[in-house]
Amino acid sequence: MRRNKSYTGIDFARFVFALLIIAIHTSPLASFNETGDFILARVIARTGVPFFFMVSGFFLVTEYTCGNSRLISFIKKTVVIYIVAILIYIPVNIYNGYFSMDNLLPAIIKDIIFDGTLYHLWYLPASITGAAIAWYLVKEQGFKKALIIAAILYITGLFGDSYYGISEKIPVLKNFYIQLFLITDYTRNGIFFAPVFFILGGYIAENKNRLSFGKNLSGFMAGFLLMLTEALILHRFKLQRHDSMYIFLLPCMYFLFKLLLFFKGKRLINIRTLSLVIYIMHPMIIVIIRMCSKFLHIQKIIIENSLVYYSATCISSIIFSISVLALYNRYKPFKEKHNTEKDRAYIEINLDNLLYNVKALQKILPEKCKLMAVVKAEAYGHGSFGISTHLARMGVEAFATATIDEAIRLRGYGIKGEILVLGYTDIRRAYELKKYNIIQTITDLNYAEALNRQGIHVKAHIKIDTGMHRLGIGADNTEAVKKAFNMENIEMCGMYTHLCCADSLEAEDILYTRKQINSFYGLADTLEKGGIKVPKLHIQSSYGMLNYPGLDADYARAGIALYGVLSSPEDKTVTTLGLKPVLCLKSKVILVRELKKGENAGYGRAFTAERDCRIAIVPAGYADGIPRSLSCGRGSVLIKGRLAPVAGRVCMDQMAIDITDIEGVNTGDIVTIIGTENSGTGAAEVASCSGSISNELLSRMGTRLPVVFS
Repeated sequence: MRRNKSYTGIDFARFVFALLIIAIHTSPLASFNETGDFILARVIARTGVPFFFMVSGFFLVTEYTCGNSRLISFIKKTVVIYIVAILIYIPVNIYNGYFSMDNLLPAIIKDIIFDGTLYHLWYLPASITGAAIAWYLVKEQGFKKALIIAAILYITGLFGDSYYGISEKIPVLKNFYIQLFLITDYTRNGIFFAPVFFILGGYIAENKNRLSFGKNLSGFMAGFLLMLTEALILHRFKLQRHDSMYIFLLPCMYFLFKLLLFFKGKRLINIRTLSLVIYIMHPMIIVIIRMCSKFLHIQKIIIENSLVYYSATCISSIIFSISVLALYNRYKPFKEKHNTEKDRAYIEINLDNLLYNVKALQKILPEKCKLMAVVKAEAYGHGSFGISTHLARMGVEAFATATIDEAIRLRGYGIKGEILVLGYTDIRRAYELKKYNIIQTITDLNYAEALNRQGIHVKAHIKIDTGMHRLGIGADNTEAVKKAFNMENIEMCGMYTHLCCADSLEAEDILYTRKQINSFYGLADTLEKGGIKVPKLHIQSSYGMLNYPGLDADYARAGIALYGVLSSPEDKTVTTLGLKPVLCLKSKVILVRELKKGENAGYGRAFTAERDCRIAIVPAGYADGIPRSLSCGRGSVLIKGRLAPVAGRVCMDQMAIDITDIEGVNTGDIVTIIGTENSGTGAAEVASCSGSISNELLSRMGTRLPVVFS
């Protein structure tokens, strides 16, 4: 719900903050007013680097990740930039006598890791270290704990920076910072300074901008005024060793960044690179301007007038950076971007529809009853990573999988909520259940006893068989249930059952379902009267919610309904929510052929033209999840708003469709194989034509297709 949007405010601010950072090194108002210059160069301009950290965090740091490839990519790019910058400034360092210092090798190592080989380059190693710390803190601890840890690091750095005047009066702290300054010259680095801003950026990206523009503006103004007051007091009492870190810099930057998110529009694509070049190269421009001014004897005009000096540096840096950017754009390697127009077929996931379904289902449940999202079988073929992480962002806190391996993958994605394994897990994997904080279903008493004997504390939900006769301990076997509850190594934190015919509105099936429900509640009452604390309960799956929405339970397991479809197009439900399909399967026409009457096409010559006709070849087949049973006209696809029947047999990788009666079909035209309900291509309709249900159709969706979120 982030990162693909065009944040014009952020793009424009990159440029502004790059120019503000130049002010730190040129002191624009020094010739006119010392206090004014301090406010501009040592307070206002100090927001620049935190802003750039927050931008990187906004697009990088998240609780939900499928591997660490994005972090590695960020670090690799930053390392390359850092190496190039180090090489560029070697002549300046030679001129400054850098390489003639004592203990050169330790100094070089310290500077490369922490301080930068030139004063402004510290930002790059700080970005590398800060990004890694922020990434792993959020990944392992979540945003709240990560922010607390990063804030502690920031406060530690604060007393080695703007508040060092206090630290040096306390012997223990003074000694600590003396030792610390042997390793790094400043605490404004990747350990103490950067992580909190990376995490703030990621936190803002993961959380909606709930406050209005006016409230964010008020927050920013209050934060800035407090930071300004703080800085002036510290400056007045000469407490600052350096002046990068302020207490009120944090709220100031938080509200400022949220303000910038209100400005959206056309993406300013080149601003990012332009700002980076300005930041890297402006010290070189400063050196060149000073050298030229000295050579031309115009120091009084250029250098001694601080505002002219600043303006000349900005203008020269911008001109130089634009030139570099032009060369870069001309010669940079071409990088192919993912484009659905170039895919042979793809799965399209509509996140707005997913959110609609979540809200619609929650609305019909009792207030205390929460959704448990069933994301087994790759979230019914929708992609478990994308679906689970977006559900977590939507506020869903409980998930269910079929296997322990699916559950472990969710933990790897960053899912922090409860995860229940609905199926069997080998007892020898008890340690993994505990390690990943996964809840296991107790399938019967023997299984509970065997799991208990492993001697490892695990959480579990006990399954009660109320009439489905699949998994679970019988609802009438109270003693077995009690025995399972009293096992030493099993923490029974839930109890549930499954309604086997909740999808039917036949009188006999309704009676049977009511019997199941009463049996389950009766067992809960018996346990409570017997002194056993009844844990959280759940009864309904999708059809249980739609046909029996008012049941008193703690969870409702949302499966197929969460994805906006029913199992069969003939199904009727008591509650009609207008659920919206989340998935579409699309492909395109790659070839149009004309056949004469009597000619055959496809394997086994299964299609015979009964007239002169046209067929289109579509590059998707049963390996992509399209049932082979849709062959020979049993199934249809949607093209140009009309249904075209499948011609001949569905192959592994392609299929043919009869387009004789559809005008204007050409290569490249989009074909919808699974789409909206009541269009002839809804999941339930396609499944029905194939002799199955939408649950099976979707969960067998091919894993080789790219998934596109919209």
